[in-house]
Amino acid sequence: METFKPARSKINLRLVLFIAVISAPFIWATYAGARLLLNGGIEDMGSYKKVDLKALGYFNFDNVHGTIDNVPPRYQKLDGQKVALEGFMWSPSSAMRSRDFQFVYNIAKCCFNGPPLVQERVFAHSPTALPLTGDYVRLIGTLHVKIEKNEDGTITSVYTMDVDKYQQL
Repeated sequence: METFKPARSKINLRLVLFIAVISAPFIWATYAGARLLLNGGIEDMGSYKKVDLKALGYFNFDNVHGTIDNVPPRYQKLDGQKVALEGFMWSPSSAMRSRDFQFVYNIAKCCFNGPPLVQERVFAHSPTALPLTGDYVRLIGTLHVKIEKNEDGTITSVYTMDVDKYQQL
């Protein structure tokens, strides 16, 4: 008579670890995307709100007929609040240091799709001249959400910021 031998399990610790390592990037990407959809790129950090600069400008906006009502309410609520933004500084009038500059999430975008749209820029003002190094930086300050127009009626800015703190990342 033959004795019954149970089959050896095909699942072991190495297989579990392999699956975990392979699936981790997909799980992280899903989590990051879901978090961005749920909070709109705004995270409360206590004394300020960390705002995703790309999400801040990711909506359709007519730079001639647009109104403050075309800005999503979650971003309108940031008016007058302390925020932290991460991106790149650019100034058309200065190459080294500036007190007034534009802050965008990606300088290279202008090379492929033209300049950033008006809602994709934050027009920043600092009490002291800051270095325009082209490096990725964090700005902390007060965000203002208001429509400003030039004499032709074209909208020149949606977001402005009074910079309190500058950090090179």
